[in-house]
Amino acid sequence: MAITASAMYGLTLEKIFRKTQTDDLESETAVWCLMVLDAEAPNFETHDFVADIAQEVADGSGYTDGGKALTTTELTVGAPAAGQIKYATANPAWTTSTITNAMAAVHYFTTGSTATAQLIFLSDFVTAATSSNGTFTITVHANGWWYLDYTP
Repeated sequence: MAITASAMYGLTLEKIFRKTQTDDLESETAVWCLMVLDAEAPNFETHDFVADIAQEVADGSGYTDGGKALTTTELTVGAPAAGQIKYATANPAWTTSTITNAMAAVHYFTTGSTATAQLIFLSDFVTAATSSNGTFTITVHANGWWYLDYTP
């Protein structure tokens, strides 16, 4: 199964709502972004740790296993519209990189161990992206990586 949609990982979302997930989405050090190939088969109901990721972009040539920390992390109430909350960050970039066929970005809470690093969200690029000894940048949409409606 290939990547077909962006989504939040349900088990981590449940932990956030139950307050058993202690990391902060606005942390400048705890939230990381890695990239995966289209062959990744995300299961948003059962996958909860980075160890569940099977198709990360290859290490080397400007990309390191595990990706990088996200910066300028921000939850904004009332955006992109009233009754919504959005999650945005600075655009992550990998300079002087050769990355082939990246299909999605995966956000997670880093712990130093793939067995305990909780998956948060997968953002489908829709079309595979590549860089060749240049800067690979993921441009965050004006509406953020994701947003939730909190009013009916």
